[in-house]
Amino acid sequence: MSRMRLKKGDRVRVISGKDKGKEGKVLKILRDSEKNRDKVLVEGVNVASKHAKPSQKSPQGGIVKQENPIYASKVMLVCPTSGKPTRVGHAFLEDGRKVRVAKVSGEIVDQV
Repeated sequence: MSRMRLKKGDRVRVISGKDKGKEGKVLKILRDSEKNRDKVLVEGVNVASKHAKPSQKSPQGGIVKQENPIYASKVMLVCPTSGKPTRVGHAFLEDGRKVRVAKVSGEIVDQV
């Protein structure tokens, strides 16, 4: 298992695959499950149609669109200032906190 430098709520861009170039927000991080190791769920990316039976949750049923997980290596964090995909580094602030830093601009990615 690799270290994932993404967090829930990050804005990411897909860098390879059928959805290359699409941007979205990370909805969920899937790290350790047997099927979904090191995957992320991104809104509006890798959308598939699922046929759902009527239930109490959705009384209509029918065809439902839902996002499927993609590998974390296929997405890159979008720099908040420049809007370009960037690698992620780490730095320590004066008060000793460790924060994520965008390599493109050097800006702090985490909310301070």
